[in-house]
Amino acid sequence: MSRNPLLEPHALPPFAEIQPEHVVPAIEQILDENRAEIERIAERAADGTPTWASLALPLEELNDRLSQAWSPVSHLNGTMNNPALRDAYQACLAKLSEYGTWLGQHEGLFRAYQALKDSPEYAELDAAQQRSIDNTLRDFRLAGVDLPADAKRRYGEIMARLSELTNTFSNQVLDATQAWHKDVTDEAALDGLPQSALDTLAANAEAKGVEGYRITLDFPSFFPVITYAADRELRREVYTAFVTRASEHGPNAGEFDNAPVMEEILALRQELARLLGFDTYADFSLATKMADTPDQVLGFLGDLAERAHPQAQEEFNELEAFAKESLGLEHLEPWDVGYASEKLRESRYAISQEQLRPYFPVPQVIDGLFKVTERLYGVQFVENDQAPRYHDDVRYFEIRDGETPIAGFYLDLYAREGKRGGAWMDECRVRRQREDGSLQLPVAYLTCNFTRPVGGKPALLTHDEVTTLFHEFGHGLHHMLTRQTVADVSGINGVAWDAVELPSQFMENFCWEREGLDMIAAHVDTGERLPDDLLGKLQAARNFQSAMGMLRQLEFSLFDFRLHHELESPSAADIQALLDAVRDRYSVVPRADFNRFQNSFGHIFAGGYAAGYYSYKWAEVLSADAYSAFEEAGVFDPETGRRFRREILEQGGSRDAAELFKAFRGRDPSVEPLLRHSGIRAA
Repeated sequence: MSRNPLLEPHALPPFAEIQPEHVVPAIEQILDENRAEIERIAERAADGTPTWASLALPLEELNDRLSQAWSPVSHLNGTMNNPALRDAYQACLAKLSEYGTWLGQHEGLFRAYQALKDSPEYAELDAAQQRSIDNTLRDFRLAGVDLPADAKRRYGEIMARLSELTNTFSNQVLDATQAWHKDVTDEAALDGLPQSALDTLAANAEAKGVEGYRITLDFPSFFPVITYAADRELRREVYTAFVTRASEHGPNAGEFDNAPVMEEILALRQELARLLGFDTYADFSLATKMADTPDQVLGFLGDLAERAHPQAQEEFNELEAFAKESLGLEHLEPWDVGYASEKLRESRYAISQEQLRPYFPVPQVIDGLFKVTERLYGVQFVENDQAPRYHDDVRYFEIRDGETPIAGFYLDLYAREGKRGGAWMDECRVRRQREDGSLQLPVAYLTCNFTRPVGGKPALLTHDEVTTLFHEFGHGLHHMLTRQTVADVSGINGVAWDAVELPSQFMENFCWEREGLDMIAAHVDTGERLPDDLLGKLQAARNFQSAMGMLRQLEFSLFDFRLHHELESPSAADIQALLDAVRDRYSVVPRADFNRFQNSFGHIFAGGYAAGYYSYKWAEVLSADAYSAFEEAGVFDPETGRRFRREILEQGGSRDAAELFKAFRGRDPSVEPLLRHSGIRAA
């Protein structure tokens, strides 16, 4: 192989040139070169007093070079998955894990950082540099630098195996999602589905060369069926296929079963925690979060659940009565809840997500997203269609402050084969000052799975999808508007995980306000703004079944946290029993015995949310309270916007999240705005 694009410096990833055969050689070479250079850095540090310039900066350079090679590979694995790339990605995981363990347990580096912390120079460093050093010393200890040799070795084995298992979990969910489909030739069988959904299913069929309509388990296909299909048996069939993915039940029973993967992941996590001196993996998880103790987290979740439960029960009782009287459903089954809820919403508020779609064509929504951000933070957006891209759907934008470029991002909006489900933001480049003094600008990946455009018309989003886009863009702004120049605390780096959702949830609020919607919404055919009556209905319906929705999130959070706090080495049956116990206590909706939600719960088994899913609710308290400052001053009050940018977005992880919130809000957070915004009558 003559040249390898992953080994060459580049401003943006050269996606078109990256081939699966480049991946392993590039990663191996970078890891070898990094190891050699790290040994030299450690030796120099041992011979004299290390400084920021002689220790931290060169290590940051090495980390960044590895990231610039691995970030595009990892992103392509999630968005353009194919067998060759999957194999190359998988082949690197053990190598990267071994390297990470070696680095985290490097005693010479640990001593060098401790010497820098104890030196006179430490007091002269800025807050971000000091924070980076403190975090690094903490992370050395969390990587087992103090452990005896055999325990260190076991730590490395656990980390390597966990890396492999979480990737397997993710792959099996993707494979199970793509293994099932149902072809329908008679449109009458799809009675109730809106035209946008029929167009999507027809496009699915056409792409595979079959007649009629193809239902898949990708969300833009699954969701309209479960929400709108009048055929109860069709809803049951699609629901069953969806909730049994990667499990021992359902149409592909046992083929991609994640049960043994979950068992091993949980056992290894608990072993890891014990190895490092923690009682449970939940305790280990909190070492890098705002919350102090498991009791604090469980108390927080339990309190919210107790407040929401009575109202949620009322909401479900209303749904049950409506389903019996208006839909002839004597007994609500799990596959009826979404359908009946949508019918009740339409009956009560005369509004549906489908009705709103024409007002949210993608070009208008993107333009509105940028205008909202410009008004809040004074930045501008410019598309760069010359930037290297990895798919025709993908667009690249630059963010400018006046004439000065300050960041960039890739926007990848539509579902497709080979793309992991869900929506997320990830880091392509981090803002940092290089050794040569130049500034590296931050670049983000923003990924969603919306229904793609069909028939030459723009894609039309539901209001739910608009809020999802704003949510992920909030993460992106946290990454891109940072002013930090130390990679460890730049953007979302170094931010406590239970505070990282603050900027994302905060952005969702602007999708509900007239002032925001006037920028975001315009009818695809007429260009008219969202009419007052529709806006009134949308706002009235905002808290429709909000207590049921809150309980659902709390159910996930309590299940995750208790799973990592109470069970030592759980079997699949133990996992199911715990989930059942949480549902028995708090859930108000019916459930199917065959539902294996946990087998595709990627957030905790393949993402960064293990013993941390509670972060969504924890941060929602912060975001609701932060937004209440805008309600008090004016939704687009420029001074409040500047203060939020200055005190929250620009600070990254340079200071404690609680300290940053207090600097913005002038006081500690209150739970009351969350309850008010959610329409929860505090019990």
